[in-house]
Amino acid sequence: MYETTDNDTITVGELAVRFLVEAADSNGSASVFECDVPANSRMPAPHSHDGFEETIYGLEGTTTWTIDDETVDVAPGAVVCVRRGQIHGFQNHGEIDATFLAIATPALFGPAYFREIAEVLTASAGGPPDLAAIGQVMRRHGLTPAPPEDSISTRQEQPR
Repeated sequence: MYETTDNDTITVGELAVRFLVEAADSNGSASVFECDVPANSRMPAPHSHDGFEETIYGLEGTTTWTIDDETVDVAPGAVVCVRRGQIHGFQNHGEIDATFLAIATPALFGPAYFREIAEVLTASAGGPPDLAAIGQVMRRHGLTPAPPEDSISTRQEQPR
């Protein structure tokens, strides 16, 4: 589902995103956005990005991040930096909604990504999303989808 409200909130499935600073506002140095994550929800497919770091600062509730197989809870006032190339994703296991602030440096990531992903989800009309189309959008915006879990474990078990 895609929606932009009067305060420029972009709704992607259950996730609500509001950009506070875009690339044009910071001369390309940072983009800043706030994310609302409903209770008991799982968010984006695990991915990495090679062109920017993403710093997460907890505002309300708690999101649980998995970053290169390490689990980090981001509660109000907590912060974590996802470095370039680290595979990550997040969930809200809690009973209350969570909000975090995300800062991408440099500002290679913006609202167009979320709008395009929302369009792919809308096109699925409630059915399974087109994973190939999602992967194309991700790559176009500097995100690399993580390989499926079984291919990661298979790759790790092969001799070098």
